[in-house]
Amino acid sequence: MSSYHFSMSIVKRSAGQSAVAAAAYRAGQRLEDETGAVVHDYSRRRGIAHSEILLPAGAPEWLADRQRLWNHVQAIEKRRDAQLAREINMALPAELAAPDRLALVRGFVREQFVAKGMIADIALHDPVPEKGDDPRNFHVHVLLTLRQAGPHGLHPTKTRQWNSDDLLKEWRLRWADHQNRALERAGRRERVDARRLELQRRDAERAGDRAAASALDRVPEIHMGRRARNIEKQGYSPASRRRDDVTARPGAGRFRSAKEPHRRSREITYEQIDRGSRSQWNAEILAENERRSRARMDKLERQAARLRQRHLRSLKLASMPLVRSALGQDIRRAVAKRHASRSWALVQQIERLMADLLEVRVRRQRRHRDLLRLRDIGLEKSRRRT
Repeated sequence: MSSYHFSMSIVKRSAGQSAVAAAAYRAGQRLEDETGAVVHDYSRRRGIAHSEILLPAGAPEWLADRQRLWNHVQAIEKRRDAQLAREINMALPAELAAPDRLALVRGFVREQFVAKGMIADIALHDPVPEKGDDPRNFHVHVLLTLRQAGPHGLHPTKTRQWNSDDLLKEWRLRWADHQNRALERAGRRERVDARRLELQRRDAERAGDRAAASALDRVPEIHMGRRARNIEKQGYSPASRRRDDVTARPGAGRFRSAKEPHRRSREITYEQIDRGSRSQWNAEILAENERRSRARMDKLERQAARLRQRHLRSLKLASMPLVRSALGQDIRRAVAKRHASRSWALVQQIERLMADLLEVRVRRQRRHRDLLRLRDIGLEKSRRRT
């Protein structure tokens, strides 16, 4: 099964974010933010495979200019806490070639976003081995406008229907459908699924696919984004500190202030609640998945041993010479032959399942080693600084 990832976030001023800066970073370009006369230069960034802007029908051509587009977005948003853009981050199938990945993104974005009137700024990223990226980490960033595009620019009011949770769920399902069709066209057997692992495992068990059910019997890992990777590189280590436990709920018509004497403080020992970096957390998850796989393999080996013994007993009974010509003895021999055939078929099925599980274990062990190596690099950098 290929990897599936689809996440949505909002670029907003209340978090100190800029739509121009976000577009420059994802496209790897040098853009000027006209509102603050700031230049965001990411032209030296590596791993940018392709970037372009997709316009809906009837939109003016000047909106295809990345700098003009996002400066226009920021100019029409007057509020200090305005939402500027919607970002969709999607994992791309590593099993596809680069042209197929680009065609997949274009088809999905045009159908689900651009056809509704959004302007989509897409940027496809390839993994950079020198930065320690996973060689399968092909992904795309899609920046979407929150207003429909018209013949004179963006609409004066935002389209609130695009904020629907049901629409987000629909996008997630359609993205899985588009990937599976692309994998099928490429002649690949891998497939993706947007549902939770537990639901996928139940369906595999109902369908009798024991190999898929065993591969899905695992704990999901934690996604490591840009911030988490940067913290890893800096050698993050949790430390105890005092945290103010202050509520912001209104009291007697006014908000409680942290400077007032009734605030509460508590000492938090982060070693008790924090297992360290995200790579360390994922390493522990992979260790747990390895324990589950090992237990499943041991159980399958015991089942295979019992079936082999049953097969041998059935063969022995079926090959016994006839003492007398009797109908009952002929029936027993026929039943023994049938049992021998069934037990041998089950043994072969278990052996194929064990081979599939062994391949899954090898991939997980490789991933575990990579995570431990990343953690050790971060700890070594931290020791050097101290």
